[in-house]
Amino acid sequence: MKATGIVRRIDDLGRVVIPKEIRRTMRIREGDPLEVFVDREGSVILRKYSPIGELSEFSLEYGEALFETTGKPVMITDRDSVIAVAGGVKDLKGKRIGPQADAAMENRKKLEIKVANDAYEFNGGLLQHVSNEYTYYQALLVPIVSQGQPVGSVIFFTRDKQSQLTEIELKLAETAAAFLGKQMAD
Repeated sequence: MKATGIVRRIDDLGRVVIPKEIRRTMRIREGDPLEVFVDREGSVILRKYSPIGELSEFSLEYGEALFETTGKPVMITDRDSVIAVAGGVKDLKGKRIGPQADAAMENRKKLEIKVANDAYEFNGGLLQHVSNEYTYYQALLVPIVSQGQPVGSVIFFTRDKQSQLTEIELKLAETAAAFLGKQMAD
């Protein structure tokens, strides 16, 4: 654990304010669920709860089925990072969501990116802290919404100019997002 030097008092209702700097760094928004843990030394640990993270094994199997059906790589994310990847790009698992993906999820809107000539880098757009070897020519993101709240996304992408995302991938991504959203509502 890393000390921050910040001290907060518990109020009469048992509440503690998480400092704005930490909320911004950890991307904790109003209404986000937090898990509470206690370790052997008596420390209380708060961790962002990822409802879709509970379905990571299932999400991986679903992603692999989508890849086998379409031949296009697919990622399934929670609100913060990639939780499942299929299609030969396993190194992307665990990478943080970038501003484009975050905005699409927050606005509950699909995001389609098409490149005419040069490939896009994942780094800084869809994902963060990704090496330059990972590029794409097209990407399609559909938010996963559960009980009215965005909880993640399904992202199809292409790694070469010849491969195109079609209406089929859009419908499969929409179906996967709807299905995963319903799994979390139960």
